[in-house]
Amino acid sequence: MTNPHPYETLIPELVIDSIESCGFVTDMRIFPLNSYENRVYQVGIEEGEPIIAKFYRPGRWSTEQILEEHAFSKQLFDAEIPVVPPIADDNGNTLFDHNGFRIALYQRKGGHAPELGDLDNLLILGRLVGRIHAIGAQQNFQHRPTLDIDNFGTESYHFISEYFIPDELKLSYTSLCKDLLKGIQQAFAQQPTKNIRVHGDCHCGNILWRDQNPHFVDLDDSRMAPAIQDLWMFISGSRSEQTAQISEVIEGYNEFFDFDPRELHLIEALRTLRIMHYSAWLARRWQDPAFPHNFPWFNTQRYWSDHILELREQLALLQEPPLQLF
Repeated sequence: MTNPHPYETLIPELVIDSIESCGFVTDMRIFPLNSYENRVYQVGIEEGEPIIAKFYRPGRWSTEQILEEHAFSKQLFDAEIPVVPPIADDNGNTLFDHNGFRIALYQRKGGHAPELGDLDNLLILGRLVGRIHAIGAQQNFQHRPTLDIDNFGTESYHFISEYFIPDELKLSYTSLCKDLLKGIQQAFAQQPTKNIRVHGDCHCGNILWRDQNPHFVDLDDSRMAPAIQDLWMFISGSRSEQTAQISEVIEGYNEFFDFDPRELHLIEALRTLRIMHYSAWLARRWQDPAFPHNFPWFNTQRYWSDHILELREQLALLQEPPLQLF
């Protein structure tokens, strides 16, 4: 599909037809869930529990990359790690095609976002990620990408600079980004890092918590990356607060997999890359009508001024010594 709005044909009738083409009988009820990169729906099933249907954004991942994501989640599930793998049909297929869309189906799981201010919760999350990484380190992805400076940083900065940043802010933005990329490169060059298979997007929205039992959903951004990529998003606040938080996370993590403390120096570099990549992601998707509707604050003068301010703060943080564990 080459349509700049790849989901405009995804009307309710097509969603129902797609699910029924996978062998399910729906009760015709669909409920869209919060997802912008892909489209995700809760779909009612006759005489059964609702399922979750994920329609992959056309052109983003190859079939091999999607199947590698599915295989990783299945490997974690088989090791009794609480993730939600895609549903397989009688022939073991987990990826389905209908009318130009690739589809994966999942069991519905309930829960709420974890309270990251609770150190006991951070200990539990550290244990869970340690278990994920113990499996993730056993082999490498062959098709999915590696988190790198060029893709998340350089390409993002170039795209924003060429197509989106207001002219009056362009000079300060480009100069700042060059300094940031230099600092990020220095951070990665300080110590050799080992890339393993990671979840890749460990924010609260991808963790469902119920009765002190969290489980991870949506491995859509799984890739090769340093282990710290799945840990740094659990921490926030002042330096002393972040020190206490990361120490608790790593204590739990080390019960199942050994953390290399040298990776702590990558936290602000990875945070900066995520900030840059997030703005470029919004920009690249701006022709999708869902984005202006759901992110009305993006691409305004105020947004870009605040974005530059945030990046300046990151430049200062890159100069600070890394966090230390208790």
